[in-house]
Amino acid sequence: MITATLNIKLTHPLARVPTYATDGASAFDLYSTSYGQVPGVFDTGVAFEVPPGKVLLVNSRSGHGAKGVRLANSQGWIDSDYRGSVRILLDGAPMTINAGDRIAQAMLVDAPRVELQVVDTLSETARGTGGFGSTGA
Repeated sequence: MITATLNIKLTHPLARVPTYATDGASAFDLYSTSYGQVPGVFDTGVAFEVPPGKVLLVNSRSGHGAKGVRLANSQGWIDSDYRGSVRILLDGAPMTINAGDRIAQAMLVDAPRVELQVVDTLSETARGTGGFGSTGA
């Protein structure tokens, strides 16, 4: 079921339109336009027109994770005012990437702007200020 339209521009002759691998996939695949070795930066050759109030989240592929390869910055954020080609920085185990290989996956999500308000106190909760590991292993 299509719930939104996302405008894209192909910026490289070898760019591929992103695709969903299955009907149940929540994220679409991004493809490399070039050959190279991990670690390295790979251009997708695709620029996105992310609507205001949305963000395009870019994540590692689970198949890469099983091979020790991941996005170097854990997750990429493509803001609504960026119009350049999306590039993927892969890190981890040595791996060869070829033009046309799936290198990341992305999904469009809501990104509401909020008003930040300074207050003297915050509401209390059972957890309180318990941080790292405070809810169990």
